[in-house]
Amino acid sequence: MTLSILRIGGDTFTDYEGLLTLILRSFAYMDPLIDPPSSAHRLTVAGLKEKARDEIGLVAHDDGQLLGCAFLRPEPDFLYVGKLAVDPDLQGRGIGTLLLREAERIAQDLGRPSLRLETRIELVGNHARFGAWGFVKTAENRHAGYDRTTSIEMQKRLA
Repeated sequence: MTLSILRIGGDTFTDYEGLLTLILRSFAYMDPLIDPPSSAHRLTVAGLKEKARDEIGLVAHDDGQLLGCAFLRPEPDFLYVGKLAVDPDLQGRGIGTLLLREAERIAQDLGRPSLRLETRIELVGNHARFGAWGFVKTAENRHAGYDRTTSIEMQKRLA
């Protein structure tokens, strides 16, 4: 497998339908585990195109086949990593690591000292994976209308 990262948002990327399918497939395992439901279910092709214009969209691909993605949003002190997704059949092959390395490079180019992300409280496997990648829990949050913690924030300080 020859992985490469493509920055999307311009005319160089057109497979937003495939990207939506990738995200929905990669987030599907969460459906019976999390409450409230994932915001991935509200994504549309048009919404992804807009997201790619407003944020920094990345796709990992191998000869045109979509393998993973992430959307990065600059914040005052962080680069927020959202919708990090890897094809479920290809997880564990370094695709997520490659996307996060590119996020780190972009954060440093933008002068952001840290990456930030959020993950659902129920997804302890994600907590462990992000911890192995150097992220630490920094906050607990709740979605509107919930009286319990529904997600955690994790940050990774860059060198």
